[in-house]
Amino acid sequence: MAYGIIHFFPGGTKAQYEASIAAVHPGKDELPEGQIYHAAGPSASGWTVVVIYDSKENWESFRDETLMPAMQKGLSGGFTTPPDEQTFEVDYELSP
Repeated sequence: MAYGIIHFFPGGTKAQYEASIAAVHPGKDELPEGQIYHAAGPSASGWTVVVIYDSKENWESFRDETLMPAMQKGLSGGFTTPPDEQTFEVDYELSP
């Protein structure tokens, strides 16, 4: 079952987002294994990232093996604090 993650970075900026993505994604305009949707943008008082993975297991693998180690080391120019996180199982999908 697909799995959704919403990250909100209070006070986050586009520049921090771009630096963070450069550090944890496999390449420019490439998604990590299992990630099937990625959207991000400014929101009230910060920056929001919404991603959908093909499974909770692939999300947890990316989080534990790539994202968290990179954040713990520090992301040069990237987000400096962990996000507020909401997760959900995707029960319904609609595409054009």
